[in-house]
Amino acid sequence: MRNPKKRKPVMKRSMALGHCVCNPKLPCPCEVFIEQDLCPCAGELPEPPEGEVRLTRHVRKAGCASKINHHDLTRVLEGLPSFEDPRVLVGVAAGDDAGVFRLEGELNLVQTVDVFAPVVDDPYLFGCISAANSVSDIYAMGGRPLCALSIVGFPIEELPHAVMAEILRGGVEKMHEAGVSVIGGHSINDEEVKCGFAVTGLVKGTGYARNDGARPGDVLVLTKPIGTGFISFASQIGRASPESEALAGESMATLNKDAAELMLEYGVHGCTDVTGFSLLGHLSEMARRSSVTAKVELARVPVFAEALACALEEVTPGAVERNRESFEENVVFTHGDDPLLVDVLFGPETSGGLLVALPGEKAEEYVSAMHNKGHVATAIVGQVVEKSAVPVQVTVNRPDNLVGKNLLRTREEAQAETANEAKEADLACCDIGHIDLTCCDAGSDRSVARRPSREYSGKVERAMPTPMETSEAFKGFMKAAGSPGEIDARTKRLLSIALSISQRCRPCLKIHIRAALDRGISLAEIDEAAWVAVSFCGCPAKMFYEEVLQEIEGSR
Repeated sequence: MRNPKKRKPVMKRSMALGHCVCNPKLPCPCEVFIEQDLCPCAGELPEPPEGEVRLTRHVRKAGCASKINHHDLTRVLEGLPSFEDPRVLVGVAAGDDAGVFRLEGELNLVQTVDVFAPVVDDPYLFGCISAANSVSDIYAMGGRPLCALSIVGFPIEELPHAVMAEILRGGVEKMHEAGVSVIGGHSINDEEVKCGFAVTGLVKGTGYARNDGARPGDVLVLTKPIGTGFISFASQIGRASPESEALAGESMATLNKDAAELMLEYGVHGCTDVTGFSLLGHLSEMARRSSVTAKVELARVPVFAEALACALEEVTPGAVERNRESFEENVVFTHGDDPLLVDVLFGPETSGGLLVALPGEKAEEYVSAMHNKGHVATAIVGQVVEKSAVPVQVTVNRPDNLVGKNLLRTREEAQAETANEAKEADLACCDIGHIDLTCCDAGSDRSVARRPSREYSGKVERAMPTPMETSEAFKGFMKAAGSPGEIDARTKRLLSIALSISQRCRPCLKIHIRAALDRGISLAEIDEAAWVAVSFCGCPAKMFYEEVLQEIEGSR
């Protein structure tokens, strides 16, 4: 809305200065005034964009990948003055997740602050994730969060006010779930969207967990899957599936409250939360500060399946390289420097789980207790083996078969996989578990009487065909579709392979690949057909195709 009365004195001042009074880098009149006849300095703003606002399109680096890397941060902190204060029990020098300050009596203060850019497009969900991530540092110390201050950066002149309101609503409601009161905050008119919280909590005496308490014999437990950084990056560039985005978003918005409360019950020795510096980054810091050597079994690490698929396709966030540069000198891979391992284990995490060092005899009980509370991804991922001198080595053992039960697929993929495994390997079916008849059934001796027509709302509903009739009709259709015509049968077989990949139908894909090989079609030709499907469906399709190929090769 134009405001000539206010515009005139503002522009007069700008013209006298030789530049915009709001932004000295811009001339007056600015491009907005010239092109849209609007003066932002006078409060004249364009109408907010219509439709859904995708937050990740308004940032350069999503989530915890937006943080300054560990190497540069260490160089900056090294130059800061240090003032001794006996009341500071855990401070900057300790490099822990949160600071601990001694109060009078048996309770001590725990404080932290965390701010990052959107990792999802939904404003409310971003607020929830931001709150869960911010309060996680208190949980990692074994503290009880009490209150918080919100911190928001937002381009208020470009995006609708309602978007900022939804971010804050999500954050406030997630904090309420954690039992935390949001008692104030601060906002900045920023070009990029950012949100976070400064959180204050309490811890009893010296009963807080630290990242320097791991001991030989401890077992390492990870309470959430890794891979959120890969999925967030893939989402930002339009390469992630909606299902994987939802699964990762649900994980990031989950509080670490249960994990923190239970680890105190089971005698935690050391803990850190896994965020932007990656699983290996945070673990190597824990090992270095504890002066121990830790071993990680990759086959036991819970990973989002699509994150692994993205790594295979080199859909990799830039923070991977920064984390690797900062921490790789402390890491030894027993099976060589596998790029896939480097990418996944050095990937930035947003609102990740707790990495807990527990007494060996308590770890299984802790995992069971977490599972009983619904945190089914919680898993033992390694162990602390011995005291060691600097540099500390975190050894990662690579399994012979990387694709194991540790991969967290979307619910839809998991249900389809379970249904497929329940059927015979060669039974082609595109809709298992939903109808009494398989869609690719080559024949059936089942006969069900045709249901009579019946009236419904004054109209006659047409009688449904029997399964036998449906099977015969479909078999005839498939025979006609696969017969030579304008396209020869060989090409149609390759088309069938591509379509089976795009639909993720494992039994159909096996049948078509085996038939193609029997017909004399080379594996190179099959690969080329598969890549057509991959080009449309992305890295999950490639992962699916390679898994099926391995199964076929193993059975031949």
